[in-house]
Amino acid sequence: MPFLDLPLSRVHYLDLPATGEQLGTVVALHGFTCDHRLMTGAFEPVFARHPGWRRLYLDLPGHGLSTATAELSGTDDVLAVVSAALGRLVPSGVVALAGQSYGGYLAQGLLAAEPERYAGVCLVAPAVLADAAARDLPEHRVIAERAEGIEIVDGSAFSLGVVRTPETFVRTALEVQAGIDSGDQDVLARIAAAYRGAWEGSVPAYAGPGLVVTARQDAVVGYADQFALTRGWPRTTFAALDRAGHNLQIEQAGVFDALAGDWLARVEEALASADRPGPA
Repeated sequence: MPFLDLPLSRVHYLDLPATGEQLGTVVALHGFTCDHRLMTGAFEPVFARHPGWRRLYLDLPGHGLSTATAELSGTDDVLAVVSAALGRLVPSGVVALAGQSYGGYLAQGLLAAEPERYAGVCLVAPAVLADAAARDLPEHRVIAERAEGIEIVDGSAFSLGVVRTPETFVRTALEVQAGIDSGDQDVLARIAAAYRGAWEGSVPAYAGPGLVVTARQDAVVGYADQFALTRGWPRTTFAALDRAGHNLQIEQAGVFDALAGDWLARVEEALASADRPGPA
């Protein structure tokens, strides 16, 4: 298993090569307390139809198999680790970003630092505001349930579900809960105590092909704050999916696959036409 030793963290990552000619690298960042399996489960079916991309899946510090030193104390430090990892693993070439929830929040920090660096940005149920009390959130509700014989543990990833079926339970267990169960609780607590990133409120307009996909029943990060973020992103598709919560890539897998595939196709089109993104 590959690891990268950095000042604040020993970062575990999964590096999957392109099939055939490489167009660039997609860097995928998972949500808070999860690990890279959340992103491989969501995106690998999409990349099967877009084989020209190298995929770099990171475990964030204190998540999955990545460790952190005692000096790592919050989100700004996590972003510093991610930035350093990208500098080592993707020093040049075409880079696109994909982030879910907290990973989407970190992607905004990367974009704020270097908006011209990224050929495309895909944010899945991204956090926009660190303060949960300040978020515009719908109430949690279960819309579809076929969960006879499934134990729903309070506080588990599946308990947040809007669509509770055997199929969503299995994917949630393998792709989300398994990562949650593997995290370093001390490190996660330090990050949670300093969750707000210095870039919050200063994410620039972005002119490249983008996708921000949210869920109408997402009681964790909502969908309204994300819509406000995209107003300065003229080439970004914004979607707020019904019948889905925070793990929308599982509960509305078909729609997510179509939207993510469309995003990659638009990034590829822009690269082919040399219509490279930058500050709007």
